[in-house]
Amino acid sequence: MKGNKSQHAHSSRHSARMALRKARRRAAAGFTLIELMIVAVVLAILAAAVIPNIVGKTERARRARAQSDIATYESLLDLFYLDMGRYPASEEGLRVLYYAPDMDEERWDGPYMKKPTFTDAWGGEYVYRCPGTYSGQAYEIVSYGKDGEEGGEGDDEDVQSWLETELR
Repeated sequence: MKGNKSQHAHSSRHSARMALRKARRRAAAGFTLIELMIVAVVLAILAAAVIPNIVGKTERARRARAQSDIATYESLLDLFYLDMGRYPASEEGLRVLYYAPDMDEERWDGPYMKKPTFTDAWGGEYVYRCPGTYSGQAYEIVSYGKDGEEGGEGDDEDVQSWLETELR
């Protein structure tokens, strides 16, 4: 009888081990379709809530960067003016803040900027005019915004170095 009991105990342990192995294999096999669908729905809800906030902030961040760039160019142009006694001509543009001008090169004490970056947050070139044609100032710097064309409203509105109230 002892042999029978021992065989039965061995058989029970073997069955338990087999059941445990099957359970592990099923768990390792992956997720069920329902679990995957629940995850997809949760991700869709999160995306619907988050994406509109990010998209709106991106355009505001680009406009803020363009305003900051223009303010930096204004400071650099003042340094150029102190060295050269003049602002760069429209033909020279903002590039003269990094690359020496063809005339008066001996007075030029640049480069005035660390890197030659002349594009706005949308990838367009900043427009520099000297003298200013719209503001009546010594110079003007403009980013044509998202659409890359002069004028516009909303996200397409230009970012410029002068305030519209200065024109009135």
